[in-house]
Amino acid sequence: MPHDQMMTPQPSDALQARYGVRHETPSGWNPVIATLMSHRSVRGYLPDALPAGTTELLVAAAQSAATSSNMQLWSVVAVQDQAVRDKLAILAGNQKHISEAPLFLLWLCDLSRAERIGAQHGHPMTGLPFTETFMVGVVDASLAAQNAVVAAESLGLGTVYIGSMRNDPEQVAEILGLPPQTMVVFGLCVGLPDPQRPSAIKPRLSQSVVLHHERYNADHDAQGVQDYEDRFSAFQKAEGMPVAGWVSRVVDRLGSVAGLGGRDRMRTALTALGFPLK
Repeated sequence: MPHDQMMTPQPSDALQARYGVRHETPSGWNPVIATLMSHRSVRGYLPDALPAGTTELLVAAAQSAATSSNMQLWSVVAVQDQAVRDKLAILAGNQKHISEAPLFLLWLCDLSRAERIGAQHGHPMTGLPFTETFMVGVVDASLAAQNAVVAAESLGLGTVYIGSMRNDPEQVAEILGLPPQTMVVFGLCVGLPDPQRPSAIKPRLSQSVVLHHERYNADHDAQGVQDYEDRFSAFQKAEGMPVAGWVSRVVDRLGSVAGLGGRDRMRTALTALGFPLK
């Protein structure tokens, strides 16, 4: 059974948690939307092993996602070995939840399979080295992973994406034994949430900022961002976090090369991993 922090909220409560204001219950509300609306990042896990077959069930859900032209340019590495998770946690900046979660899924942009297919059939794959093909693999992996997240949360499991796997993609590739033209896009912790370390639903920007009708229109950005700054600061305070707001987070991350945490060398890393990206 799901833990309390993963219980399905009422529509009005879910919308208030996501946007910080009360909304009327929209038409068409259903259990799938309720699961999506209750998403939160979980960084506290119980040590309990997952039921047998859970990994395969999540991957089946992942494989049910859309994939460009049915090329399926992605793979996933499921890591349960404690020593390996510990190594990956260190590479991710000592994020202990990687070590704690019983399952760590590494989602790959995988062009190596297509390369092997071409070699087996004596056909040079001259379309592989292009940036577009790499982007297709990244999009495919992302769609698949999000399907797995929704499936996991429907089972009462918690998840959190780990983008820090891109801090040192070559080292991650070495640990996982990845072939050339394969790269970890991100990791995903999966496990039973620890009820003693609950996580709250994080508010998002209002739709007035992100939803555009017919043409892009940034007229509402300033007010919408300020409203969100206030709501996000209130969220940080309620969660006992340092109150720094949201704008500073964006500026700190994108306002300097240092904010990229080493990922400014991504093109160099991709070349080393066998992606020439024409």
